[in-house]
Amino acid sequence: MSNVNTKYQATVPLEGQKKLLWRYLQGLFFLIGLGLFMALIFVPKIGVVAFWNVLIPVAPLLFLVASGFWRNVCPLASVAMFPHHLNLSKRKRIPLKWQGWLALGSVALLFLIVPARHLALNNDGLATAITLAFLATLAFVGGVFFDVKSAWCSGLCPVHPVEKLYGQKVGFTPPNAHCGACHNCVMSCPDSTPTQMEKMPNQRTTQTIATTLLTGGLPGFIWGWFHVPDCRGAADWRECLVAFGLPWATMALTLGGFVLLRKLLPKNKETLLTSAFAAASISCYYWYRIPSLVGYGLFPQDGLLVDLTQTLPLWSIMAAQVAAVAFFGWWLVLRHPEPAVWAMRPPFLVKKK
Repeated sequence: MSNVNTKYQATVPLEGQKKLLWRYLQGLFFLIGLGLFMALIFVPKIGVVAFWNVLIPVAPLLFLVASGFWRNVCPLASVAMFPHHLNLSKRKRIPLKWQGWLALGSVALLFLIVPARHLALNNDGLATAITLAFLATLAFVGGVFFDVKSAWCSGLCPVHPVEKLYGQKVGFTPPNAHCGACHNCVMSCPDSTPTQMEKMPNQRTTQTIATTLLTGGLPGFIWGWFHVPDCRGAADWRECLVAFGLPWATMALTLGGFVLLRKLLPKNKETLLTSAFAAASISCYYWYRIPSLVGYGLFPQDGLLVDLTQTLPLWSIMAAQVAAVAFFGWWLVLRHPEPAVWAMRPPFLVKKK
């Protein structure tokens, strides 16, 4: 494992009551995830609102404050770890080259799945359930062939790159509740290495491309995505073109700006630049997501949780937007905490000869 200061490594394995508590939490969140999955199929109106308008809006804030907590309890992470816990995994090591391609694949999945929300997923419970089933299958198969969290949680998961971007200055670092011992399965481990969004010495070209694409492109991608309305029926080719084309086009604009600024600014400002673009991404998300949840969105019925247009004045929504932007700017750009990781690494696995 490269360039990891020993002060970020745990020396005592998670055991006893603490381990049991995390197992209970993992079981609880898995049941909640299963319940959401069933709701998407059998009561789709409720399932769609619960998944897209309750769970997903909370996720970026959770990644910002405590990415390690979510990685410990994520239902798909539990699915990915089932083969390991049940001794069904072949526990192969993923070559460094593959790690780079998985990183690029995770970003590609993110930029493909999110636009598809406008075409079907935001209003179609069955389509969302099929997508989740597909991702769960990928997670499980990855766990069958490869060691612990390497293939999915630290590889192909489309949420993983967003966790890395927003989780630069986490406020809560729980123990790694999935790994009883560190298998050194990926390089470098996102659960125990600070400054994950910077260029690491051992990064493959594909990993660097993935990091640059996400960091620079995400602010524009989010802005473009919120300016596309949901389809209420079968999407035609024009709606497909807008759903994918607008977010990708605005993503290209901010990506170009990021690359240009990175070339112009001194190397010692790269961390600050990354933090600024991360703050821009999450600020843009909540700038549009907060009003859409209560009926003040660009397209009032899209992303609606509860219509409060007759209760909340517009100025209160604007105040919440400004407060959110100020908070994210402070947290990611102005605040300078001690470097922290998402989760404390367990002791390294000692293999028997």
